[in-house]
Amino acid sequence: MKNLLLKLKSILPIQAKDLSKRNPFDFVKNVSHDKVDIMVDAVEEKAYQPFLTNRALSYHQDAVYLINEMNCNHQLDNRLQYSFLINTLRKRRRFSKWQKPYESKKLDTIKSFYGVSTQRAKEYLELLDDKQYRELKESMNFGGTNNGRTDTSK
Repeated sequence: MKNLLLKLKSILPIQAKDLSKRNPFDFVKNVSHDKVDIMVDAVEEKAYQPFLTNRALSYHQDAVYLINEMNCNHQLDNRLQYSFLINTLRKRRRFSKWQKPYESKKLDTIKSFYGVSTQRAKEYLELLDDKQYRELKESMNFGGTNNGRTDTSK
């Protein structure tokens, strides 16, 4: 009997650690393909992040309307949102790359020249015309072979 109690005490903390290590993509995979309810306790409910799950699933046409419903009803508990998705989405493997913001070379040039933030660089870019930007870019040439140019006549 003592041995059994000792084994249970040693197993329980390990299980609690494992549950808290879930990442948002475990929930997405579970809701979309596995269809097994992994939200078994309060630790799991706290680990569930509806925004990330909704965002990951919103890239798929068959889930857009359901995800929109969850965004409209954001005040619902995590458990209710998870139950809705696990019971309404059709079983399918869903994977998509997350869209990254567009990085402009012009913004990078302005940020490095003036030493300002991205938001401030956007404001500067609106004020500069093409001729001013070209002059700024030419003043940024630090040396090297052709200064990064492909045309060697300049």
